[in-house]
Amino acid sequence: MGKGSGFGKVILFGEHFVVHGVPGIVSAIDSATDAEVTQTGNELAIRDERKAAKGYAEEKRLQQIESIERMLTTMGLDPKLPLKIWVGGTLLGFSGLGASAASSVAIARAISEELNLKLTGEKINQIAYEAEKAYAGNPSGIDNTAATFGGLLWFKKNISGGQNTIEKLRIRTPAEIVIGSTGKVANTKAMVAGVAERKQKNPQKYDALFKQADALSYAGRKALEAYDLKKVGALMNENHRLLQEIEVSSRELDLLVDIARREGAFGAKLTGGGGGGCMVALTPGKELQEKVAAAIEKEGYEVLRTKIGVEKI
Repeated sequence: MGKGSGFGKVILFGEHFVVHGVPGIVSAIDSATDAEVTQTGNELAIRDERKAAKGYAEEKRLQQIESIERMLTTMGLDPKLPLKIWVGGTLLGFSGLGASAASSVAIARAISEELNLKLTGEKINQIAYEAEKAYAGNPSGIDNTAATFGGLLWFKKNISGGQNTIEKLRIRTPAEIVIGSTGKVANTKAMVAGVAERKQKNPQKYDALFKQADALSYAGRKALEAYDLKKVGALMNENHRLLQEIEVSSRELDLLVDIARREGAFGAKLTGGGGGGCMVALTPGKELQEKVAAAIEKEGYEVLRTKIGVEKI
């Protein structure tokens, strides 16, 4: 039996904008997806036991099968190779947490171990990127990179097709966050396509917003490296405004962001594809984390209490 794991993630700065070459900052969280793989003599069998938003597994089922076929093809294997795959772990199946990328990395690592392929981290990342195309259409690569390597990462996609820029960032110590789920399963592929379409129709407006997002990522990097979490939070608030401007937020996301800010979060924004899925609130310290989490739960939404800047699963 082969085993593997992949980090969950939150994007602190730059989702959607990263697809078009704007730098983004992503952090692994201390929740992960685990996978186990064994070879069978029959057909592909997937048992997904992750705790998830209602309808998540069903909504993603066909994409999950396609992702595994893409994975096997990239490995140079038969895409119809009969495998028995179990998926579980502590990472909740909520849109916006990089759950698909984390599962792709975990499954790729488990296949590598089961078949004794001895794949490097770089190769696993490449395989997971190809698998992510099943979920996101035109993925930036930021989710699978965080799922593979962990920690806090500066990511810039080379939109000309060359090598992406990936830098490891360091912060003084991991910081508590609260992730709130809208309970709605987001279609990342559709959200990414929608932004591209609106950008093409209204280039003047979108070019200005993308320039603001670019400057915001650089400011966010500086604040994180200085461990100025108040500044980081203020910049996250500004990032959420930009995401509202490009029409990827939702009523539920805005509500959860407002609750978190009202309860004292340093900053809050949607994370991931938007249109549903999750938001993230920066809540350093267990006391503030619990206060914000409890307020969101009181409104009937599910939360994940976790940390950013985590280096090991």
